[in-house]
Amino acid sequence: MTVQSPPGPVTRESGWASLIVFGAVMMFLVGAFSVVEGLTALFDDQYFVTTPHGALLFDLTGWGWIHFVMGIIAVLTGLGLLAKAWWARYPAVALAALSAVAHLAFLPAAPFWAVIVLTLDVLVIWALIAHGEDALSRRP
Repeated sequence: MTVQSPPGPVTRESGWASLIVFGAVMMFLVGAFSVVEGLTALFDDQYFVTTPHGALLFDLTGWGWIHFVMGIIAVLTGLGLLAKAWWARYPAVALAALSAVAHLAFLPAAPFWAVIVLTLDVLVIWALIAHGEDALSRRP
């Protein structure tokens, strides 16, 4: 009994493809964290510590909406990355960069949480920039 290979060229993913899965899962988690953070800011004004002038640029309700909307988009983009969609790479990098800037600005209100999400954003950007071509499907 012999095993025949399928006709046509066989393409193999590199070993770096697992970093894309890591980036996709982290993007999904960052999105989920942002959704929870946004809902917390929207429904519990006393949870985050702010200055008398509020958080940077917006009050907590504004930041709540920003984190909530960015979180929903990040979850959907993370799902696209997990599905190896070619279109998801660049929006994911842009969204992770926006999330990093937003959490940097939100640092006075939730320092520990902002540093965690900021670190995850940087890891997502690195995984997608350095090794995105290795695992994501090409356009048909």
